[in-house]
Amino acid sequence: MSDARSGWLKRHWLKLLASLLVAGAFVWLLRQGALPIVPPANAFAKMRWWTLPVYVVLWCGVHVIRAVRWHWLLAPIHPVPMRRVISVAWIGFAAVLLLPFRTGEAVRPVLIRRQGELSAWAATGTVGAERVIDGFCMSVMLLVALLASTPLDPLPSSIGALPIPAAIVPGAAYSALAVFGAAFLVMGVFYWRRALARSLTERVVGLVSQKLAAWLAERVEKVASGLSFLPRWRSSAPFLGLTVSYWLLNAAASWLLAWGAGFDRITYAQACVSMGVLALGILVPNAPGFFGAFQISIYAGLAMYFPAELVVGPGSAFVLLIYVCQVVITGAGAAIGLVWERTSVGEALDARPEDLDGSSA
Repeated sequence: MSDARSGWLKRHWLKLLASLLVAGAFVWLLRQGALPIVPPANAFAKMRWWTLPVYVVLWCGVHVIRAVRWHWLLAPIHPVPMRRVISVAWIGFAAVLLLPFRTGEAVRPVLIRRQGELSAWAATGTVGAERVIDGFCMSVMLLVALLASTPLDPLPSSIGALPIPAAIVPGAAYSALAVFGAAFLVMGVFYWRRALARSLTERVVGLVSQKLAAWLAERVEKVASGLSFLPRWRSSAPFLGLTVSYWLLNAAASWLLAWGAGFDRITYAQACVSMGVLALGILVPNAPGFFGAFQISIYAGLAMYFPAELVVGPGSAFVLLIYVCQVVITGAGAAIGLVWERTSVGEALDARPEDLDGSSA
């Protein structure tokens, strides 16, 4: 295991260093914006502590649902036992959370391929489909929640003391919906009209490089195979139902903890906005643990609806508690997954994107 860890560090030391610099930059931004990383004691003055264990139970449910639904994406390609699906998913979720710049994205496809009759590229297709559908559902929910809630008028021109206007949130919501809608359309074309999609890719990208065009077309086509669950209602209905449940329960858990932290008048729609902004904020590759992006995103969502003294007061308690809970639950899930899979941290770390091309169908 130590050899695997040292090997991982040799391969990724530059990414790790860069991601730590990003984390440092976020720390600087939070301090410049007077947005507490560790809240003062008085931020917990209105805390209803019974909501914390209830939140933990609810978010454990979120974590289970998020893992279980992968079963219905894999089933049309190759059935995988539910416990394997959950254990590999939990290991993968922790890898994405903790490894720099989302280098952990390869862990799920590679681990599920190692002991099953399933290619890593086909598994990557299911993960890609999951990401796109998640993003689309989240964007729709965020947009609906923005329309259903009443923000401050005028919107604050800063988040804490950071000169970033809260108006950036609605713009980000519309952009995310457009991006994920387009991504789903592209994957759909590659799935249902593969010959046409491959031909268009080779013609357009081929203007730059024929080799690149062939490589890109082949891999997008493989990833698009993850949509094979869509025409099969026995797979698509459970997956889509669980996906909607996952996001609704996630928002409900966030609403409860925010209310428990002292936001007495927070609505479910406002909690959906806070959760949606968080999902957008941690979407792009960033620091290990999504540190910094996680905190600023929640502060940005809260700043749309509540005065600054609430955002940096009870809001800082909410931000710390939700962050710690999610990181601990994700880590605990990974530990359970490692035991169930009878694998080690070193083996999980050894999963790498280049292993995808070495998989066999």
